[in-house]
This record gives sequence, C-alpha cells and structure tokens, in this order.
Amino acid sequence: MERGKNEMAGLGEIPVSALIRSAMDARKKAYAPYSNYMVGAAVLTNELRIYTGCNIENAAYTPSICAERTAVSKAVSEGKRSFKAIAVVGSPKGELITQYAFPCGVCRQVLREFADPERFFVIVAKNEADYRIYLLKELLPESFGPENLY
Repeated sequence: MERGKNEMAGLGEIPVSALIRSAMDARKKAYAPYSNYMVGAAVLTNELRIYTGCNIENAAYTPSICAERTAVSKAVSEGKRSFKAIAVVGSPKGELITQYAFPCGVCRQVLREFADPERFFVIVAKNEADYRIYLLKELLPESFGPENLY
C-alpha cells in the first residue's frame, strides 16, 4: 500500500523492532485458556516509553480484555495519555506466530481516545522481519474522538 511522505512522517523515531519484540514477549504471558488465541501488544508513548499487555480471558467472556487495552490501561494508570504507535502480535497457542492480528473495534476506539489517527501507527507483525504498518485512520475511518464532544 502506497503512502505519501506526510502520512509516514514520524515513523523514523518509532523503534519498530523493539516494539515487535516487546509485543512478542508480552504474548508469552497471555492467559487464553478458552480461545487458545494468544495476543501481545506494546504501545509507545510520546516520551518513547514502551508499555506491554497481553490478552486476559475470563470464563464469563465479557470481563476478558484484549492485549491492546491492557497495554494502554497500564500506560494510562502511570499517567501517560498520548501515544505514537502500537505493535500487535497474535496467533493460536504455540511459539510460531502464523498470522497478523489486528486490533478489534473496541481496541481501535480506545487507541483513538489517546492518539491522533493521522499520526498514530499500528504495526501488526508475525515477527521482526514480517510486519505491516498502518495509520490508525486507515483502520478506523471517520472515527469519533474527544474533539467531537466540544
């Protein structure tokens, strides 16, 4: 997918490999006894600090939380409220990551709360060499954000 230079401005300061590696490490901690689908995420703050999260399932299903929201919640609980990028890795249980795992709709909306969709990068990866990068606006077009409430 072709993107203009303006759309990719800011990508140079994103430590893509470190984010993917952090997400892969977080995936190993996933608690997914029901779906056996393990996801790890690593979100990068504007201060270039990485917060990680994994999916945590629950027998009642509704209380389950995705890796992306876990990472964002950890960062927000530490006072961080603006982000540059997130890396997400996910696949059925096992060491091999066989597919790209995209954030669900709820996670995309949570990311939108704390990120500019024109400048926030979503990295979906199988490993450090096999990944795709999207702007949040591509994954959540015509989004609703805090500015809509003013």
